[in-house]
Amino acid sequence: MRIYLKLTANKQACPFNYQQNLVGVLHKWLGKNTLHDYLSLYSLSWLSAGRNIENRYLNFPNGATWFVSSHNNDLIKKLIKGIQTDPDVAFGMQVIEMAIKQTPDFGESMIFPVATPVLVQRTVGREKIQYGFDDPKVDELLTETFKNKMKKAGLKSEGVSVRFDKNYDRPIRKKITYKGIGNKGSICPVVVEGNKEAVAFAWDVGIGNSTGIGFGALK
Repeated sequence: MRIYLKLTANKQACPFNYQQNLVGVLHKWLGKNTLHDYLSLYSLSWLSAGRNIENRYLNFPNGATWFVSSHNNDLIKKLIKGIQTDPDVAFGMQVIEMAIKQTPDFGESMIFPVATPVLVQRTVGREKIQYGFDDPKVDELLTETFKNKMKKAGLKSEGVSVRFDKNYDRPIRKKITYKGIGNKGSICPVVVEGNKEAVAFAWDVGIGNSTGIGFGALK
């Protein structure tokens, strides 16, 4: 299930690394929860329609849209209650409209454009290594993380695979700073194959690591 939120225009300057503010307001709406797990069964987009003002900050003169998706419908329902109680987001923006979309039936294979960069990360010793769309191991790691999420959700993952779309001709790496830490995600469509349940699950929970802080959301 996915909820699309329409927000008012901002009243204060919005920094480029605003993603942590979205995560904060999400947890405000949900109240006490245990969602700060390594494997998040939900995903969230960034704000749309922002204008770069002299490379200093973002402005949303016509408001913005934002979505949150989850495999757990109860999470979306709890989110709605939180928004109704306190619609404030950040930078003077407020939620003025909500629209719910049920998870579509995409079939057994789907190429998804990404809504936010996909982060693929592993810890080796004391070092965190991030893998881009062109790394030889990246598809194997994408599939591994996705199967772990399916297992956590109690779903069967046999025959499921996730990979970057190698036919896409404009993939890029994008650096995003979250709470002072730099991360490089890949902007490239992903191919999810296996069974209908797995493909739908990908749309709900996103792809790769750190979907709970705004990476790997799918359009």
